[in-house]
Amino acid sequence: MKKLYRVKHQQDFDRIIKKGNRKKNDIFIIYSEKNNLPYSRYGISVGKKLGNAVYRNKKKRQIRSIIDNLEKDYVKTKDYIIILREKGKNLEYQSLNQKLKSLIIERKDKK
Repeated sequence: MKKLYRVKHQQDFDRIIKKGNRKKNDIFIIYSEKNNLPYSRYGISVGKKLGNAVYRNKKKRQIRSIIDNLEKDYVKTKDYIIILREKGKNLEYQSLNQKLKSLIIERKDKK
């Protein structure tokens, strides 16, 4: 995922979480809000309770990889915030992929 496609600023995170639509399962929470850009942006949050910095960065890299593989399932003009919950702490890549994919596909079907 290119850095252009990331939500970086805290004020953007706060705005999307406050005003955006929410979809969740036992592993992830996804907030989405329409943007005025020709592409989607993604923000990923993994809390400090889940582990040290090395572990959190590993999970963020895994989620970015999943997003790159599933990008066609997202609406192209939205900002997304993806939050990993504590139940996803010990899951492997394949399980994370399956849970995020099921959440994305449900999101797309409801539109």
